[in-house]
Amino acid sequence: MVKHWRVDREEKYEIVEKWFLKDLEMIDGKEADTDNPYFDMHFHKVYNMEAYSCASKYTFARTLNKLNAMYLKKDFKIVNFDDTYLNDDSIWSSSNRDFLVVMRVCFYASNLLCLSLCRLS
Repeated sequence: MVKHWRVDREEKYEIVEKWFLKDLEMIDGKEADTDNPYFDMHFHKVYNMEAYSCASKYTFARTLNKLNAMYLKKDFKIVNFDDTYLNDDSIWSSSNRDFLVVMRVCFYASNLLCLSLCRLS
């Protein structure tokens, strides 16, 4: 964990605490269906954390999950996160696939437009 502050125009960073991924047992996103940046990290004790944003919280969880899959391959729990945004294979998870999201929204919008123009007899 890094503490950040500014002194005049200079930004300062101080390492406050370090954890090992091998000691992480679970990440609890607290509420999967609300947009909040709070989550808990469960080591030998529970640490309450606040990310910069909800998107950064999900990015952090995806990164830890990938690191675990690449190096440790241990049982790693990620709870109270929306799986749609947590999985990399999801259309909604990557900002690099924004055009696919826009295409899907346009598809639904065109369907709604067609349905609204159709006359029901």
